[in-house]
Amino acid sequence: MPTSSESIGFIGLGTMGRPMAANLARSAFEVIGYDADPNAAEAFAAATGCRIAPALADLADSATVIVTMLPTGAIVRQVLLEAEGGALARGLGPGGLVIDMSSSEPAGTRALGATLAEHSLSLIDAAVSGGAAKAQDGTLAIMIGADGEAAAQRAGPILRAMGDRLFRAGPLGAGHAAKSLNNYIAAAAFTAASEALIVGEAFGLERETLLTIVNNSTGRNFNTEVPMTQHVLPRTFASGFKLGLMTKDVAIAAGLAEAVGADAPLSRFIEDRWAEANAALGPDADFTRAIEHWESE
Repeated sequence: MPTSSESIGFIGLGTMGRPMAANLARSAFEVIGYDADPNAAEAFAAATGCRIAPALADLADSATVIVTMLPTGAIVRQVLLEAEGGALARGLGPGGLVIDMSSSEPAGTRALGATLAEHSLSLIDAAVSGGAAKAQDGTLAIMIGADGEAAAQRAGPILRAMGDRLFRAGPLGAGHAAKSLNNYIAAAAFTAASEALIVGEAFGLERETLLTIVNNSTGRNFNTEVPMTQHVLPRTFASGFKLGLMTKDVAIAAGLAEAVGADAPLSRFIEDRWAEANAALGPDADFTRAIEHWESE
């Protein structure tokens, strides 16, 4: 059990955030939940017995650490600095720590860190990988970006309650950069595997046969072993990770390449492919359904 006396305000109690916050509570941290959807907040309270804050100002009065698990970096910034007249950043008080576990843009994270520093608040980014199942059992991989050791050390016990693999990626924003690049690689692999299945089937290869061959050969990767086998072949499309989120992460990675002046043409192509699937199927579709769009082309 942690010995820290930190009181954690957890903002964002959706598919990922709710089990992550529950794991914090199970690790004996005091957790106060908040979600823009009152039903999500009430469900979290009923499942865990934790308190919920009716407003961000109330959360700021109760918490020493804020954890955000929200859809975009822009929403994180709005919640911290603008909502309720900026009540959260003003009310948290000097020495407060913010841990952004959302999939945010690295440059935006650095800018947010500079603004929060003006309020004497520290920010670290702690992006996650592993999906809903690993959020449930507390085995997420967590990529950490921090400019100072003190903030990273302070966050350590909190993050270890939610993940079993913690990686210090680098300075502030590095965690979000690593997350987006990881998901870009995953998206590229899924795109390639989808095309291979479509081409192979057109030639006369059965999809299951081709996947069996690939998974025992050099083309084997996570996407061929898990999403393709468990969700695409049986047409269940229930990985638990939304198409809109994958599309966003790929766009962040492609934008990062442009921002640093790297020649990364494949990232732009993959960004376009996923943007097309997202536009056709909608952001709430499971990401594995992208193959349905590509099959129809």
